[in-house]
Amino acid sequence: MNLIERPRRLRRTAGLRAMVRETFLQPSQLIYPMFVLEGEGRREPISAMPGIHRFSIDLALEEGHRASELGIRALALFPALESELKNPQGSESWNDEGLFQRAIRAFKRELPEMMLVTDVALDPYSSEGHDGLVTDSGEILNDETVELLVRMSLSQARAGADVIAPSDMMDGRVGAIRAALDAEGFTQVAIMAYSTKYASGYYGPFRTALDSAPRRGDKATYQMDPAGGYREALRESRLDVEQGADFLMVKPALAYLDVLRMMRDSFDLPLVAYNVSGEYAMVKAAASLGYIDERRIVLETLTGMRRAGADAILTYHALDAARWLREG
Repeated sequence: MNLIERPRRLRRTAGLRAMVRETFLQPSQLIYPMFVLEGEGRREPISAMPGIHRFSIDLALEEGHRASELGIRALALFPALESELKNPQGSESWNDEGLFQRAIRAFKRELPEMMLVTDVALDPYSSEGHDGLVTDSGEILNDETVELLVRMSLSQARAGADVIAPSDMMDGRVGAIRAALDAEGFTQVAIMAYSTKYASGYYGPFRTALDSAPRRGDKATYQMDPAGGYREALRESRLDVEQGADFLMVKPALAYLDVLRMMRDSFDLPLVAYNVSGEYAMVKAAASLGYIDERRIVLETLTGMRRAGADAILTYHALDAARWLREG
């Protein structure tokens, strides 16, 4: 054959492939989610998420050091509260001496260069298991919830949070949080908006980790419809940009790579993909049965999220991925 173009020439050796590679995955692009609980010396495995644990603050700090040594520069913290601390208002969320606030302070003392992304939503603190206040009829209240999210955000900022991450999907919460942070002098605290968060079946293992499954009512009234299309995603993200968000997010990532690409093409803010618990659990289950090469699948999946447009990826694979990337 007399071919002028032979694309395979550039795939012939590892050196050639590396030279023309367009997408790069690095540990500094990974955000490692961690669950903290009360006590000392406590490390509880999460059955639905093999390899992931809830840690007391002292052991969480050790895990944070391991992440730092692997080149990870950001952690996302989530509180696993005892049930007796939960109530319909989620009032423990703005307790300046609560578990979460003490964990934030401990991390900033021990690992001051590690960026802390802190979750803002009522579900870890609510006896109802919802991201907002719930009426007797099961309705999720919006504006009343936003007032509580503001209190929670200010408490986290006082503790030392670098990035506030409202994951609740209440209307107007980014603007209200930004105004409150600025008014209190926290102008340098950034907001990572869960701007495109779907009512997904991929969240099950996470809700097991925090015992935060809804007791009644429907999260689909505030999280987005998976079949809702692009216009809703664009509208939600545009509103968050207008209200002062510093990062945008797409959650989940794997089933929504088309949305991730659209967000990258439409907005110039840093874009985060959340590689969620269900995505993680499926890979671990298949790997445990010998059906897939875990290392290869994880790195391929994360690279795909980067290729789709993610600047950073929040993933439970972070420690393993960072280790594999270091090994080459």
